[in-house]
Amino acid sequence: MGTRNPRVGANRAWLVYLIVGFVLVGGYYLIPTTGQGRVVRIVVYCLVSASAAVAVFVGVARHRPRPRLPWLLLGLSQLVYATADASFYVSHYLFRITAFPSVADPFYLGHYPFVVGGLVLFIRRRSPGRDLPGVLDAAVLAVVAGMLSWLYLIGPQARLHAPTLVKVTSMAYPMMDLALLAVSLRLILGPGRRPVSFFLLSGNLVAFLAADTNYVMQQLAGTYHAGNGLDAIWLSGNLALGTAALHPTMAGLGERGPLRENSAGPMRIVALCAAALVAPATLLLQHASGSLRDVPVIAAACASLFVLTIARLAVLVADQRRLAITDGLTGLHTRRFFEAQLPLEVARARRGDSSLAVFIIDVDHFKSINDRYGHPAGDQVLIEVAARLRAAARAGDVLARYGGEEFALLVPGARREELERIAERLRHQVASSPITVGADTWVPVTVSVGTASFPHHGDGPQALVATADRALYAAKAGGRDRVVIGEPPQPPPDLTEAVTDAADLALIDYLHRLADEVDAMLSTVEHSRAISRWAGALAVELGHDAAVARRVELAGRLHDIGKIVVPKAVLTKTTPLTEEEWRLLRQHSEHGFRLTRVVPGLAGVAHVIRQHHERYDGAGYPDGLSGTEISVEARILAVCDAWASMRSNRPGQPALSEEEACARLRLRRGTYFDPDVVDAFLDLRRRGLVGDLRRIQPEAPATQRDAGVSL
Repeated sequence: MGTRNPRVGANRAWLVYLIVGFVLVGGYYLIPTTGQGRVVRIVVYCLVSASAAVAVFVGVARHRPRPRLPWLLLGLSQLVYATADASFYVSHYLFRITAFPSVADPFYLGHYPFVVGGLVLFIRRRSPGRDLPGVLDAAVLAVVAGMLSWLYLIGPQARLHAPTLVKVTSMAYPMMDLALLAVSLRLILGPGRRPVSFFLLSGNLVAFLAADTNYVMQQLAGTYHAGNGLDAIWLSGNLALGTAALHPTMAGLGERGPLRENSAGPMRIVALCAAALVAPATLLLQHASGSLRDVPVIAAACASLFVLTIARLAVLVADQRRLAITDGLTGLHTRRFFEAQLPLEVARARRGDSSLAVFIIDVDHFKSINDRYGHPAGDQVLIEVAARLRAAARAGDVLARYGGEEFALLVPGARREELERIAERLRHQVASSPITVGADTWVPVTVSVGTASFPHHGDGPQALVATADRALYAAKAGGRDRVVIGEPPQPPPDLTEAVTDAADLALIDYLHRLADEVDAMLSTVEHSRAISRWAGALAVELGHDAAVARRVELAGRLHDIGKIVVPKAVLTKTTPLTEEEWRLLRQHSEHGFRLTRVVPGLAGVAHVIRQHHERYDGAGYPDGLSGTEISVEARILAVCDAWASMRSNRPGQPALSEEEACARLRLRRGTYFDPDVVDAFLDLRRRGLVGDLRRIQPEAPATQRDAGVSL
């Protein structure tokens, strides 16, 4: 006989609560309002109202949300609201006291500050930084709601011939509801996760705002009486709040969410346009009916909406610029921005005889987090790590997401003796407390940090990054969760012919063997050796110096070594690749970059390898660089690699003839390839200096040849 899991029942408590609650709401309207029925109605109504407050506190104790304060404030607000309900219905049903204001009104009005405070805390917690689009959109809707509230609720109350206390209390309700509406809109339109509890809480807010608005309108019309249909809306709102608190997803309602790449979807644009037209439409309707009133209020609303619309357009333009340099998940700068900013900061430090520090930070054992908890949990870890690193960085520092789980920090003015202190601050900030990845799951996360400084560890961007990266590798090899300061590179970077250290020469020789192994696996003719020869000759033909020629020769020799990491089943597959297999194959340039950059002196070569599948028109990968953003060596290498691929057998496509290959290069000049490089290559081919491939084995396997787009 099986045993029952107590957590299953606990996780279904919200559903039981909701069903029982709606049964009570239905029964409320079946109870007579005379005799003992009045007492029963009071008990049922107050029981449902008070149960929501109890449910909130039970949910906080059971699910332990972080932070707890927003939920506690919502629970306290509901407790005050339930007290108001008890006061109102006892006095109304039992004692027939219908005077306004009554003893219940201070409690009804007193619950607003608590609920608004709880919502504000949720908003601040859920938004990773400023969400100006959400603020402006909420402001547009709030202005429209405020205008309509004044025209049809607040204004008529203010013009009543009634005692001051009655007028003040009557006006207080729509004004409080207006404040609650503004905050609710900010929460609903803002970023962050939207679990079941989010929609339940939103339902609570919508129900109360709708019921309160109808209540004021019925009071103005003199048609309100206790026990009408508004009670069902209020009670449903109570049940929505209690259910939201009992639902297991309530613990994640305060989690930070990623910045949205586009906060102006079609539905939102339509809603904002409609809202902006409400004020002039109201003025036209009043003019048509011949009863113009509160024109200054409508004019002020029109002016406010105009200003907010212009501000929203300005934010949209700024967002487009920001998105080009902002990582969509973490909100940090992109690697592309970091690599563009680094040379500028190096030049500034050189002019000012100052210093500069580079930190490469890697999340330890990140793959195991993804494998154990899933990729959404891994994304949440990256978001939180980014937030903690941002908190540890200074305002003028450049913090970027450098790779999948790698981050990079650029600190202008940091001296060599400060490197360890800054790196330790970053490490401690991340490891200060576990990271929440679910309702009741916390993951301890640590990082390894490698660092280098200008000018001590190198006099150029590539040298600094290479030194910091080698230091990071040493930190991870040394056990992780530690800081390693880089050693000054020997020999000077990018002068690979000057490498004399035996260990470094052995590494380069090993990389050469990897390149040969990949070539032998993929083709019967040479590939990397031929590309190396052609690329060097092409660099000289284009007028570049010996250093560029040597760099592109070595990059050509090693450009495909990253394929050694790609599963052989993918490399040698004879049928079309799936999307996931293409994704794996396209990572080979990044793998080659990582394998090469750890060798002292090969930082420049590594960057050429990383860029050799970028396209001249910007449609390549991994960074979508275009034109001269791509290094000249990578532009040279791309043409040579394409020629070798076209002149070799590939799955489903035999080798092209020389004429066909020439025609393909001419067709792609200016889109795939630099036109000058294509012209120079074709000229060298006509002179017989490039283009020939030597056979290295007798029989060609049917293999996947290239990770780029078919030429």
